[in-house]
Amino acid sequence: MHELPKRVRIVEVGPRDGLQSEPSPVSATVKAELIERLIDAGVRYVEAASFVSPKWVPQMADGAQVLERVLPSARRTGTTLAALVPNLKGLEAALAAHADEVAVFAAASESFSQKNINCSIDESIARFEPVIGAARKAGVRVRGYVSCVLGCPFEGEIAPEAVARVAKRLYDLGCYETSLGDTIGAGTPLKTQAMLDACAAQVPLQALAGHFHDTWGMGAANVLAALQRGVATFDSSVSGIGGCPYSPGATGNVATEDIVYLCEGMGMTTGIDLDKLADAGAFISAALGRATSSRVARALEGKRQRESAARKV
Repeated sequence: MHELPKRVRIVEVGPRDGLQSEPSPVSATVKAELIERLIDAGVRYVEAASFVSPKWVPQMADGAQVLERVLPSARRTGTTLAALVPNLKGLEAALAAHADEVAVFAAASESFSQKNINCSIDESIARFEPVIGAARKAGVRVRGYVSCVLGCPFEGEIAPEAVARVAKRLYDLGCYETSLGDTIGAGTPLKTQAMLDACAAQVPLQALAGHFHDTWGMGAANVLAALQRGVATFDSSVSGIGGCPYSPGATGNVATEDIVYLCEGMGMTTGIDLDKLADAGAFISAALGRATSSRVARALEGKRQRESAARKV
């Protein structure tokens, strides 16, 4: 057991990971306003765009437009705007759009790697080597992702040691941080801690982040389990939007509102205004035409309604 972090860093992935699976594309205007609302709430790291082929993920085809609109707001606040890139072509597009950081993505499951990016784990990492080298030469930091760290939709259980091997390879290539993703949301706290223990034996703990989906309702519990292991960076998605288009049945990311409430309630600082964050979540939920998946956001709205009704009495 580690001492709980005093400060938790939130990586907001809603504008990219959260919107990439929507059946209808969300406009660049709406994406930009969402990001600006998140920045106003105090979010200081946003995964804003993806420069993968629009043939495969058409919802992300407007990444350059989104970055162009948001850059002035981000520069004023010191917010990092990151972009996902699959190859050198994607990196070049991200650099041209002035992304502050880029991210590359691998998997701990061979089957998922083949389904997601049509190559083996080894082949995917070999592809990233020139991307990471070129990004670092350009002065741009690279973040890594590992998918299926707590289970695969095609293979089932994934050994913690398999996750650790991929995380170490990304770290050795130059990724300053690797986000460990429970893509299907099947993880539980003890499995989360076993996976983190294996990774921390290969990679410095400060270079690891948690990325949990809430398919089985364990997202916040797994964040707490990771906090207890000393992890201080977490990916989350405002309103709990998102899911992986290549993971059948997977639901959204753990909601940013829920993680901020959890951390602040335990005395850890996030720097994020929960009320403004919930408003940003309400904005994107309305744009998508559905209710928020955040339990904290729903509770806040209920509290506001009760308080408003009491004032009218």
